[in-house]
Amino acid sequence: MLCTLAHTRKLAVPGEGPAPAPVMLIGEGPGRNEDEQGRPFVGASGKFLEELLAAAGLQRAQVYITNVVKCRPPENRDPLPAEVAACAGYLERQIELVDPRVIVTLGRFSMARWFPVERISAIHGQARQFGARLVVPMFHPAAALHQPKIRPQLLEDFAKLPQLIAQAAPATPRSAANVGGSTDQQLDLF
Repeated sequence: MLCTLAHTRKLAVPGEGPAPAPVMLIGEGPGRNEDEQGRPFVGASGKFLEELLAAAGLQRAQVYITNVVKCRPPENRDPLPAEVAACAGYLERQIELVDPRVIVTLGRFSMARWFPVERISAIHGQARQFGARLVVPMFHPAAALHQPKIRPQLLEDFAKLPQLIAQAAPATPRSAANVGGSTDQQLDLF
């Protein structure tokens, strides 16, 4: 156990989706519903995320979804720097195994890994190349649920995804056989 969040969570929420996958979505941390079910983005934010994916012509089953921290922070507070650092190795391994062409960061905590000094309001929807991957910072779906003025911006940013996927250089070719077993087994990092 690398951090104290494991003491207060009900279930770890490592992530889910195919591996490899062309798109990886990285949120901030599990909420109450995620903690109960052990799955990312299953509450109101998850329903909105599925709507956003549909607007981009994607289905949830086509993308890999995870968070920067794998356990729910108490009272749904922001993850602390030490907690993000404790899960950093898990996230790095997930990125390696999923091998996405496009990484979508959802919220400022996941954005900070690639854009540590930027403000999400200034760079949302602007893809930048990092090695073989495009990284696209976007608002978190929960932000749009709490601040309706963000919703059109988020829909517009997600509408760019098909073009970004098409223009992204294919990541290192890898077959599912190279990472072993079923998706759940491949990325069971705990």
